[in-house]
Amino acid sequence: MKQLVTRWGKEIDPGHVREEYPRPMMVRGNWESLNGWWEYAFTAAQPEQDPEAGPQKWDGKILVPFSPESALSGVGRQLQPSEYLWYKRTFQSSPTELCGHRLLLHFDAVDQECVVCVNGREVISHVGGYLPFCADITQAVADAGAEGQRNNTILVRVRDYSDTSCHARGKQKLERGGMFYTAVSGIWKNVWLEFVPELYVTGLSVVSDIDRKLIRMRIDTNSEDLDQPSGSVKAVLRVYRPKIYTEDPELQFPAQDPLLEQEIQTDTDLEIPIPEIRLWNCGEPWLYQYSVSLINKSENVQEDGDSVRSYFAMRQFSLESREEEDLPGSGRILPRICLNHEVLFQKGVLDQGYWPESILTPPSDGAILFDLTEMKKTGFNMVRKHIKIEEERWYFHCDRLGLIVWQDMVNGGGSLHSWYVTYLATALSVLRIRQNDRNYRLFAREDKEGRDEFVREMLETIRLLKNHPSISTWVIFNEGWGQFHTNELTELARQADPTRLIDQASGWFDQGGGDLCSVHNYFMKLTVRPERVRANVLSEFGGKAFLIPEHSCMEKLYGYGTMRDLQQLNAAYKELDEEMSALIPQGLCASVYTQWTDIEDEVNGIYTYDREIRKIREQAAS
Repeated sequence: MKQLVTRWGKEIDPGHVREEYPRPMMVRGNWESLNGWWEYAFTAAQPEQDPEAGPQKWDGKILVPFSPESALSGVGRQLQPSEYLWYKRTFQSSPTELCGHRLLLHFDAVDQECVVCVNGREVISHVGGYLPFCADITQAVADAGAEGQRNNTILVRVRDYSDTSCHARGKQKLERGGMFYTAVSGIWKNVWLEFVPELYVTGLSVVSDIDRKLIRMRIDTNSEDLDQPSGSVKAVLRVYRPKIYTEDPELQFPAQDPLLEQEIQTDTDLEIPIPEIRLWNCGEPWLYQYSVSLINKSENVQEDGDSVRSYFAMRQFSLESREEEDLPGSGRILPRICLNHEVLFQKGVLDQGYWPESILTPPSDGAILFDLTEMKKTGFNMVRKHIKIEEERWYFHCDRLGLIVWQDMVNGGGSLHSWYVTYLATALSVLRIRQNDRNYRLFAREDKEGRDEFVREMLETIRLLKNHPSISTWVIFNEGWGQFHTNELTELARQADPTRLIDQASGWFDQGGGDLCSVHNYFMKLTVRPERVRANVLSEFGGKAFLIPEHSCMEKLYGYGTMRDLQQLNAAYKELDEEMSALIPQGLCASVYTQWTDIEDEVNGIYTYDREIRKIREQAAS
């Protein structure tokens, strides 16, 4: 495989890697990035080996947060299921820094299983390669002894079974090829430290209600851990006037007087009226910044609590009935996707979030911004994030730029039966023959532990991302990959977040639930199948392939229809776009073009894999 490098990968400074604050939805000032050079080692996986002891020798340096399989990591080696991958680095702290504070160690993603030790003490273990986790390491640091500045050692042991297990894996495969790509392992998102007071905010939740002109808010704290009496912790909430931040990639905090300032109760559900309403939409993505400062009145804690800042938007995604546009006056009613009660056709692009030099990890914040701003220039107002959970700054930029997001859950399960979930499924979809999703063998979901893990991770994904106003839709299953109990999971997702639309089965194996009748169509004439309750969406189409050898890492070509040159590619895209647009008056509510960039063998992108050549020209913005 030829190594490609994007312009952002060429600019990497190992001494300053991904130094932006990694969690824009809950910002604090006292933090430290642990990205950069760590020591690493590969060893045989020996379950009896003490994770606190570490390997006997180290193999060299690895640049975190890039996985060892990537070029930017400096390693370029695949972790095998029979091996452990070890990481080690030190950080400095002093006893005075811990006085009245807690020290939290954050990992935004480690694929797949890991054990974390600090100063020879295990502080946390975690399973799941796409979701963040955090350990309170205060005691491990405090018990290390010594005065003044001292080095503390972090040791991480990783094991990754990749596609040989039932764990979530997305498009990763040890034997990559076609529509499956190079597997990653280990640390592939940010690692960071955060000092917090003894009493601190553990979570924020904001849900907007544009009809009642209010927000439903909850501020969670660690008060129970400190034996605080119920109702003893209050906070000052300050909400600032809405602004459009499309030109402000860091959301500079407002200096003016707040729009709203009041004392609120924490650890309970609240309704807070908003006096000035500006609705978020794709053209004017109005955001409200706010801050929360805890007021501590307990004798158990000697100083005030935490102070954090965040943002929200006033907006609503809904499914509403409208008269068919092709037959005005006919009385025929069709469901339509609406934003703020206005019909909005969501024209989207499939984005898998892969990079040639860093695989699943964007090489820089600028690289993220390039993709998202170029999507809007290409005429898209929506992006489907395909079976991957991005870092929070990706969603933050979608919020800020006014780009709607459909978020896929990450699939897992056993080895897929391609004859069933690809070839036969296409025919069954055309014939509208519904399959029983409790046939665990056919859907590669025989492992109950894996099914339970998927449910937990689906709900955790919703909890992690639900505050982002750009997200309109949760996509539970894609093309039957590891699908099971679809309607039950749809209801669980609905309970976890009743404010979003749900695509329960993108492509095929529809079970009749959710909000969308979701179809993939790469080979046949585009059609629409209006339903009375659910909106009709073309959740994947296109995929026209064209290889530009000097901007491709493979000689193989994979896509859905091969084009001989860029002129033919653009003509085919234009024809497909017109064919799709003609279905909108008949009931089509959204479309997703495959795909944003080439990825390894797949050369059906609007951009080449290295983001140097735009293969499909810019279109008029929707």
